[in-house]
Amino acid sequence: MHSTRRALLGAGLLAPLAMPALAQPVERYPDPAVQVLDPSFNRYRLVLAGLERLWTGARWSEGPAWFGDQRCLIWSDIPNNRMLRWSESTGRVEVFRQPSNNSNGNTRDRQGRLVTCEHLTRRVTRTEHDGRITVIADRFDGKPLNSPNDVVVRSDDSIWFTDPPFGVLGFYEGEMAQPELPTNIYRVDGRSGQITVATGDIGRPNGLAFSPDESKLYVVEAAATPRVIRVFDVDGTTGRLANNRVFHQAKEGETPDGFRVDVDGNLWCGWGMGREKLDGVRILNKDGAPIGHIRLPERCANLAFGGRHRNRLFMPASKSLYAIYVNTQGVAGG
Repeated sequence: MHSTRRALLGAGLLAPLAMPALAQPVERYPDPAVQVLDPSFNRYRLVLAGLERLWTGARWSEGPAWFGDQRCLIWSDIPNNRMLRWSESTGRVEVFRQPSNNSNGNTRDRQGRLVTCEHLTRRVTRTEHDGRITVIADRFDGKPLNSPNDVVVRSDDSIWFTDPPFGVLGFYEGEMAQPELPTNIYRVDGRSGQITVATGDIGRPNGLAFSPDESKLYVVEAAATPRVIRVFDVDGTTGRLANNRVFHQAKEGETPDGFRVDVDGNLWCGWGMGREKLDGVRILNKDGAPIGHIRLPERCANLAFGGRHRNRLFMPASKSLYAIYVNTQGVAGG
């Protein structure tokens, strides 16, 4: 462990926050919260693993990122203007950063640095190993970004992020302002730092993720009612997106949000905000068909694979943080 990485994750921590008991302890296996919608999902379900609530006390949880070298999860509590840190070794939750500029989506780049979308400052930043903050993008074509929402980093070090207006529509998750740019998906070149529009064809783009081989980019179109998950082909040389098409059409009452991809190409999607029985995580296979669902008592906005083998699914859901072990692994860098 480098001392600089220790500085990154240790700087600014406040007093530990109270840790609750599990809301609904699992009384038997298999856990009925893990629902099989298609027999193909059975291979991904661990019969002797159940849902755990690790902590509660947030206002609106979002944007988890796993730090394997520190055995911890960092995620955003947007309205509380803070980022939280859960330790796998102690089970404790601490404040990682406050104020956080109403941070939303987080990820790590291939050098292990934290990359964050900030609503309040309308920018994407990188936290260096020594704790310094580097601004990756805050403007395009001379105009301020809307409110960067979710972010992923490709293996060529390019940074891709969505820029819907949610953070400037009111004062709950940022500051009210008039959007000056379309709701684009942007790409920041990993070498030059140049920012370009990857596509402007998605209304209010939200969560995004690459397929395991990075040949496809999935993105939620939040402007559609019901929402749609769309998919693009990615040109590995130019980074351009092409062949915009529907990957999965949500039904009335279903609200896909953030998601991550496993090594077999399945999408594990934050789901809910319509009907109680839909709150949780919906699993879609690589053809876009629903094969499984993890029921939560709260809406899940986003998720991340973590743990020693990237086989533990962490699910920030409204006020709480949940986890469950699964029989697959998240893709590296996801």
